[in-house]
Amino acid sequence: MTGFTTTNPTTGRTEKEFAGLDDNGVQDVLARSSAAYSSWRTLAAQERAAILERVADAYDERSRELGELIATEMGKPLQQAIGEAELAGSIYRWYAEHGPDLLRDEQLDPQGAQESLVQTEPIGPLIGVMPWNYPYYQVARFVAPNLMVGNTILLKHAEICAASSEVMAQILHTAGVPEDAYINLFASHDQIADMIADERIRGVSLTGSERAGSAVAANAGKHLKKSVLELGGSDPLIVLDDADLERVARIVATARLSNAGQACNSPKRMFVPRESVDAFVATVVEVFEGATVGDPLDEDVDVGPLSSVGARDGVVEQVERAAQQGARIHTGGDALEGDGAFMRPAVLTGVTREMDAYSEEIFGPVAVIHGVESVDEAVELANDVPYGLSGSVWGTDLERAREVADRLDVGMAYVNEHGTTLPGLPFGGVKRSGFGRELGRWGMGEFVNVRLRRTAVE
Repeated sequence: MTGFTTTNPTTGRTEKEFAGLDDNGVQDVLARSSAAYSSWRTLAAQERAAILERVADAYDERSRELGELIATEMGKPLQQAIGEAELAGSIYRWYAEHGPDLLRDEQLDPQGAQESLVQTEPIGPLIGVMPWNYPYYQVARFVAPNLMVGNTILLKHAEICAASSEVMAQILHTAGVPEDAYINLFASHDQIADMIADERIRGVSLTGSERAGSAVAANAGKHLKKSVLELGGSDPLIVLDDADLERVARIVATARLSNAGQACNSPKRMFVPRESVDAFVATVVEVFEGATVGDPLDEDVDVGPLSSVGARDGVVEQVERAAQQGARIHTGGDALEGDGAFMRPAVLTGVTREMDAYSEEIFGPVAVIHGVESVDEAVELANDVPYGLSGSVWGTDLERAREVADRLDVGMAYVNEHGTTLPGLPFGGVKRSGFGRELGRWGMGEFVNVRLRRTAVE
């Protein structure tokens, strides 16, 4: 019986240990979730919406408490952590407001019948496997639409987010979600695999690494279960020659440092006109060197620790390997002495196709900047990786910028912003960044039975 442990990445000290689910417990939670589905699905959509509205209220009212919890648990700077809690609340509120309408029956052209009607129905118990980097937001993306539609949830959070996962379950249950309609699991990977194989489970959603996604998708496919995957990203950012270079450099440098660079849709690879690259690099270096690295509970801190010492050491090793292979480190890249999982933010140039850093995801505060001769070269390099989550184009000629954005092989293309996520916008990628969509009406369409009811003319 594997337990979960929360370790404060600022101090390196273990905060709390949580008992894991035993094998008898696996069958118990499956039975409970399946039984709860029978009643939860029949609750009126407006009643489920009212419950989600109360969940949203709780996130807003408790945003500082929730922010402090994940700042301690996974190292997110406090203001960013509070903002994440508020974003999660806005997702629950969006589905509370729009969910009932999205579930209304749709009348089609009868096409020779008396009636052709499409109904949107739930499909049953689902498993969610969530990562640590956005503990509240990524759970809300999966949970809000699926509770709204009438599915029940078994939620396995990342091992380091056990404390916040308990609080999320408590918020949902206090708001009125039955305890068996949402069950928080401290389960092992093997136990999750067994649950996916169980006939009572109807689908699985995972946000995480490629390796985890591949394993979950293979298991789900073997047992004919629907899966949604949001995996890694190595997002490109293209700066056009008419952009306000100084302004853009400062915006994107700050964005790259958000959450210590631990975001799938962070702008990781930056493509700048060759004649402007030196000035762009200088500004990004200035922002990186001016950022305050330290305790995430200190409101003056810009960059907290990475999620763990192991994660920090992995990013430092990636930067060192890039330098060994010929890249140039302009600043940072080294681990800070003392307790915790801190590193100095790094800026790399001179990364070529032969280097590991060219195609791999660097999940930390590292900017890779390329000088390019043309927009065509920028687009070619932007698309020349296995990932396709999101990307952005920056310039003052909006028509031109949109045309370039349309050439990016990504699930989300932005002009003059990067990584924006809002409850009503679809979120997801292509290629090795996964498949399926979350948020908005698209998030309500993944784990449903789109059922046709057709009545013939007598």
